[in-house]
Amino acid sequence: MTTLQNKRASGILAHISSLPSPYGIGDIGYSAYAFINFLHDAGQTLWQFLPTGPTNPVFDNSPYMSTSAFAGSSLLISLELLVEDGLLQETDISNSGFSEYHTEFSKVATFKNNCLESAFKQFDTTDAAFLTFKKKNHWLQNYCLFMTIKELEQDKGWFDWPEDLACRDQTALNKIVRHNSDRIHYFAFEQYIFSRQWQQLRKKAKDKNIQFIGDIPIYVGWDSVDVWANQSIFALNSKTHAPTNVAGVPPDYFSKTGQRWGNPLYRWNCRDKQTKKQLYSWWTKRFEAIFQLVDIARVDHFRGFEAYWSIPAKHTTAIKGKWVKGPGINLFKEIYKTLGPLQIIAEDLGEITPEVIALRDALGFPGMKILQFAFDGNTNNTFLPFNFTTPNSVIYTGTHDNDTTVGWFMSDQLNEKKRKELKQYCNHEQRDDSGIHKDLIYLALSSISQYAIFPLQDILGFGNDCKMNSPGTSKGNWAWRCAPRFLTEDISNWMRQQCQLFGRCPKQPREKNA
Repeated sequence: MTTLQNKRASGILAHISSLPSPYGIGDIGYSAYAFINFLHDAGQTLWQFLPTGPTNPVFDNSPYMSTSAFAGSSLLISLELLVEDGLLQETDISNSGFSEYHTEFSKVATFKNNCLESAFKQFDTTDAAFLTFKKKNHWLQNYCLFMTIKELEQDKGWFDWPEDLACRDQTALNKIVRHNSDRIHYFAFEQYIFSRQWQQLRKKAKDKNIQFIGDIPIYVGWDSVDVWANQSIFALNSKTHAPTNVAGVPPDYFSKTGQRWGNPLYRWNCRDKQTKKQLYSWWTKRFEAIFQLVDIARVDHFRGFEAYWSIPAKHTTAIKGKWVKGPGINLFKEIYKTLGPLQIIAEDLGEITPEVIALRDALGFPGMKILQFAFDGNTNNTFLPFNFTTPNSVIYTGTHDNDTTVGWFMSDQLNEKKRKELKQYCNHEQRDDSGIHKDLIYLALSSISQYAIFPLQDILGFGNDCKMNSPGTSKGNWAWRCAPRFLTEDISNWMRQQCQLFGRCPKQPREKNA
């Protein structure tokens, strides 16, 4: 069993790409350093962000549909740190007026890729640390090969490559390596720089007593190196390489037709012992990799380990799927044999059964409490703070999939009766609606949950024009950014005061006598 180690604490949910930066997207250099300082000044000890893997323009650059479960996104690499390393000049990174408010992914990718290509020309590929990095990371060779072939095949999905490459014929792969060694080195260089910069970032965080909460999507993209390099552990048609069934969820709060995510499913119930061993091994390596980056992992769609929604690939919606048993506690027992107990938060939202709760509790994982789900007129609603039965939980005003709190409060999701009820819970029935985000933050901080985490948009009181993602939509998501002028001293002072009030600030070390 694993439970949260820290006592009461508070944090902010903000993806790295959303941070202020002059280069069109937040990064893991000075952009993130400044945010760590803001967190520290605000009395926060937790920073939660979305998956940090390479994104795919075909899928709207969703961090939940990455081309790799192990690699880091080159778009998050800090160009300023490359200047400090002597791999770029200041003139190389002069930008052409990126938006402060949203990421123009295509424009940013062109700019950053050109800068990284220039930096690579100055990089010594015989550097000892680089050679050690390549040897230590088991996934790197396949990733670099995958990205190189995608370039050669004009960015087609691996399932549309020539059959010898799609099937990983060793002779064909060796030929690619022989004739494209420079590109393979380039993609390894990107990952080396990402890893090096990330470790510098993590040290900055530890110095400020900030813990990272990273996100593990339960599924990976079909057009990913993970599926291409491990085809036997996924439910694929052996001839077409297409998924036979795909992932999603049944109709729920977010969608009347459910959500058809389209990810290939794992062969959890395969009778072949070697395949199951390979699948468990892959998941163990995946957890090992995420905990090299973060202190705590939030497992997205945790209920899929107990039972998952399997949708026939031919169906265009999720309505006609069915629940299929997952690996349950056995997977985690195998992972713990290698890695020991891990700090994990279970995303236990959606259609949750007693079996899912039993699995979560048997593992000791804290679940998530979302305040936006609490106010339906039912006093037995489990998301209402006075119904919480354990501090081993994490309370949120909302997540990256929700409306912002201000947007939600003003939307037709709440009628006047429910709005009044919400304000009664916050003891602000007579006040106007302008501070509703602060009311919910107050309510969350006062709860018994050990961790309270708030989307940055809720800290700032922003509306739905600033939301991160609208589930069930395929365009216009993941691009929100925070301009630097919004992260003010007044905001950080207010957050620190609230956290002090509810015992969520880190204890300050006693000053030594002079």
